[in-house]
Amino acid sequence: MPVTKDDVLSALGAVPMPGSGKSIVEADVLRAVTVDDGRVSFILEVDPAQGAALEPTRAAAQAAVEALPGVRSVSALLTAHGPAPKAPPPPDLKIGRHPTPQAGPRAVPGVRRVIAVASGKGGVGKSTVAANLAVALAAEGRAIGLLDADIYGPSQPRMMGVSGRPRSPDGKTILPLHNHGVTIMSIGLMLREGEAVVWRGPMLMGALQQLMGQVAWGELDALIVDLPPGTGDVQLTLSQKYELTGAILVSTPQDIALLDARKALDMFDKTKVPVIGLVENMSSYICPNCGHEAHIFGHGGAKAEAARLGLPFLGEVPLDIAIRQAGDSGVPAVAAHPESPEAEAFRAIARRLISEGVV
Repeated sequence: MPVTKDDVLSALGAVPMPGSGKSIVEADVLRAVTVDDGRVSFILEVDPAQGAALEPTRAAAQAAVEALPGVRSVSALLTAHGPAPKAPPPPDLKIGRHPTPQAGPRAVPGVRRVIAVASGKGGVGKSTVAANLAVALAAEGRAIGLLDADIYGPSQPRMMGVSGRPRSPDGKTILPLHNHGVTIMSIGLMLREGEAVVWRGPMLMGALQQLMGQVAWGELDALIVDLPPGTGDVQLTLSQKYELTGAILVSTPQDIALLDARKALDMFDKTKVPVIGLVENMSSYICPNCGHEAHIFGHGGAKAEAARLGLPFLGEVPLDIAIRQAGDSGVPAVAAHPESPEAEAFRAIARRLISEGVV
């Protein structure tokens, strides 16, 4: 029988929480339990003062779940979050306004390079690639920021495991959040859960200017900008008002995705933004039961397109449920399963960008 979430909770209910007389389930330190096709992941969220001392408890919890029949892999993470320091309410900062006049493209203070991650259409995994690439570059020792510029559909707060409204010390400067070694900002952090952004183009353009120019990014080797799909106002504003190092284009192998990818390439050509290269996402699927490799969306289409256009092909990312599970849990695959084949795909792209001097 396949393992269930109840099976996992039952096993974890037998793991004691030191000093409490309770199990880790009863002590309410268990978070984000997911079970999918024998792959189990969970987080133990504890007081920072106990963090190092509870590593044996984390190991015991992982071993308890690994002993269950039907379990294929276990990811057990230990995080420490203390209470937020009390402070007077910061000045209110409203995001969303008409754009301010600006003479030509300008640099973002403290940021050496700005790299856009774009796609011609939605649903090709652009945000997943952006998040994992940011974490992979940070793991290679680079100072990396991640800006979620998908104003209508921000997803990076969930993918990167951050929440809470960013503070502003003066009503003008926005203090970003940090996780997985990455400095993060998204308009999703400024909204209530489920709240829609209902703005016309000028408001989008003004919001992007605020997120680029008013966030205290600090000293960064690179700022990764997760663009919305398509070729609209946000893309045009970014390319006209800021000095971009270049754009990475994400596509799946199928013809319909490549058709839209060509439109995105044409947009960057018209706006004089260099294209750093193409990434083929959902490139192949390895059956976990028999090991058969299937090409659900085709294979090699982005690589062939890059060759046809004389552009660098940066790499292939497999279609793997672990990537989706990691993103949903707020721990990108590169951080959740650093030695896995899917994480290695992202790390290979990051290492190539570093070796070629892009980052």
